[in-house]
Amino acid sequence: MQLHFRQYSEQGPPLLILHGLFGSQSNWGWHSKQLAQHFAVYGVDLRNHGDSPHSDDMNYPAMAGDIRDLLQQLQLSPCHVIGHSMGGKVAMQLALDAGDLIRKLLVVDIAPVHYPSQAGRDSHRAIIAAMGEMNLESLKSRAEADRLLTPAIPEHATRQFVLTNLQRSEGHYAWRLNLDAIARNYDLLREAPQANAPFDKPTLFVKGAESNYITAAHQEAIQTAFPQARIKVIMQAGHWLHADKPQAFQKLALDFLQED
Repeated sequence: MQLHFRQYSEQGPPLLILHGLFGSQSNWGWHSKQLAQHFAVYGVDLRNHGDSPHSDDMNYPAMAGDIRDLLQQLQLSPCHVIGHSMGGKVAMQLALDAGDLIRKLLVVDIAPVHYPSQAGRDSHRAIIAAMGEMNLESLKSRAEADRLLTPAIPEHATRQFVLTNLQRSEGHYAWRLNLDAIARNYDLLREAPQANAPFDKPTLFVKGAESNYITAAHQEAIQTAFPQARIKVIMQAGHWLHADKPQAFQKLALDFLQED
């Protein structure tokens, strides 16, 4: 699969940035531009997201394989990799499959574990259902889409994030991402990466203090798969900690990626 990517710079060690569920490389645009002052940054759209191709298959071995092929195509390995949420699991799977391709691994607010299905409003399943139930053929505006999503996604910031996937093409609106494949494969996206062999290179997990995606109960799984892992916490930040506290995240990322 030929993934879509944006190259932000050419100078410095190569650095790939992998977004989370419902995201795209553009969601990391500000961070990519900042990091491009020090690294050859590549923002990647994962399969079924952004401008990358769609596929019925969506699991972490396949998605890590996409990144492996991209690294080979661009001759970038070994490289640094940053991955957030779903993208963090893709990055972890790549590290566990082919650790020689990665210099340093930075995982943003996700652990190498199986996550139980969320419940209630604003959960991933509720978001997927609300997106799927919207009549795009009759949709007149983005404002109308925002209003229709509000009952299922009351959080304004989450709603605006989801709406980055709504585009107008040939006179009507459509979702840019492959919503059907995401819905069918959602249980696979909650699975843990397959630990074929530990990744024994520098690894940093960054957690939002107000997020429960990384907990003390995950420490053993983290250290088993990533023996050199450290965990840092950004205060007053949730799951989208890079958006909540961009400067704090930039400092942690640069300190980690630039240290000897």
